[in-house]
Amino acid sequence: MAPKNWKWLFGLFLTSQTISLLGSSLVSYAVLWYITLETNSGLMMALSIVFGFLPTFFLSPFAGVWADRYNRKFLIMGADTGIAAVTLILYFVFRSGYHSIWLLFAVSALRSIGTAIQSPAVSAFVPQIVPEDKLMRANGLNVSFQSAINLIAPVVSGALMSLTSLHNIFLIDVFTFMIAFSVFTAIRVQPHAKAMEKQTVSYWQDMRLGFVYIRGHRYIRSLFLFFALFFVLVSPAAFLTPLQVARTFGGDVWRLTAIEVAFSGGMLLGGLLMSVWGGFKNRVVTMVLSVYLIGINQILLGVVPNFWVYNAVMVIVGVTLPIFNTPAITLLQEKVEEVYMGRVFGVLGMISSGFMPIGILFFGPLADRISIEFQLIATGALLIVQGFFLSRNKALLTEGFAPISQKEPLI
Repeated sequence: MAPKNWKWLFGLFLTSQTISLLGSSLVSYAVLWYITLETNSGLMMALSIVFGFLPTFFLSPFAGVWADRYNRKFLIMGADTGIAAVTLILYFVFRSGYHSIWLLFAVSALRSIGTAIQSPAVSAFVPQIVPEDKLMRANGLNVSFQSAINLIAPVVSGALMSLTSLHNIFLIDVFTFMIAFSVFTAIRVQPHAKAMEKQTVSYWQDMRLGFVYIRGHRYIRSLFLFFALFFVLVSPAAFLTPLQVARTFGGDVWRLTAIEVAFSGGMLLGGLLMSVWGGFKNRVVTMVLSVYLIGINQILLGVVPNFWVYNAVMVIVGVTLPIFNTPAITLLQEKVEEVYMGRVFGVLGMISSGFMPIGILFFGPLADRISIEFQLIATGALLIVQGFFLSRNKALLTEGFAPISQKEPLI
C-alpha cells in the first residue's frame, strides 16, 4: 500500500533525482566530449564506455540483494555519497595538473559502482511510494524530468567547457549532490517488509532465490532475453553518434551539443506523452510500437546527409525511447513480488551494463574500419526484426495488461 501522502513523497523524490542528475549529467557530457575531441578514436570511446559499465555488470546482482534486504532509501543516499566523494577526489587531482584519459576511465569505473548500488534500489523504491495504477504515469513523469535535465545539461556543459576548466565542472557535481541529498532525507517512508525483518536466509541463498524466481517466470525470462539483444543493437546509436557527427559533419562542440539537445528534447516529449497517455492497455503492445520506430529511425540516422535533418531524426529517436522503457519498467514493477523486486532489477542492471559494453566493444573498434552509418543501418534493420518476434511472444503479451486505473489524477 502506498502512503496517503504519496504525491508529496513522489514530488520530493523527483526533485532530488532531478537535481542529482543535473550534476552527474554535466560531468558525463564533459568527460564524453573531452575524450571524443582529444582522441577522435572509436577504440577510446569504447574503452570509456566499458570502464563505465563493467563494474555495474559485476555488482548489480549483489546490489539487487541489498535492495531487497536493507532500507532502499539509505542505499540510495549511500551510493550518491560515494559517487560525490569520488568526483571530489577527481577535482583535486585534475586541479593539481594531472590530466589523464586513463584517470577518467578509472573514475568512471568507481562512479559506476555507485550507480550499480543505486539503480535497483531506486527502481524498487518507486512502488513503495506510488500506487500501482499510477506507476506508468509516474515513471513517464520521471523520464520527462530526467529528459529536461538532459536537455539543459549539454548546453550548460558545452558553455562551461568554453568558460572554465574540466575540474570545475566536477566541483559543480559535488554541490548538486549536497542539495539533492538534503531533499531526499525529507522523504519519510516505512522501509519495505523484508528490510524490517530479521534475515533468516543467508546472503548467497537470497541471491540464489532471486535467480530461481526469474527462471520460474517465463515472462521475465523472455523480457530479459529481449533486453540483452536490444541493448547490443542500440549501442551504436547510443554511443557512436557523437563520433559519427564529429567525423561526418565536423567536430565542433556546438554540434555535439545540438544532437544531445535534440535527443533529450525528444525524450522529454516522449516522457510527457507516456505520463499523459499511459500507453496501450497492453504494455507489450506499446513496447512493440516503440521498437519498430527505434529501428526505422536508427536506419535514418545512417542515411540522412544533412546535419539538421539528422538532428530532426534524433528528436524522434528521443521520443520513441520512453515509449519502450517506461512500459517495460512499469511491467516489472506491477508484476514482480515486492520481496524480489530489488533482485529482479539488479539482474536487469547486470544485463544492461553487460550487453551494452559487449555491443560497443564490437561496434566501437569496428567504427575505425567500417562506417558508423553502415552499422546504424544494419542494427536498425535487426531491431525491426526483433520487434516482430516481440509481438509474437505469448508469455509477455499475457502478462502485459495494465491494472485497472482509478480516476484520481497523478498530480
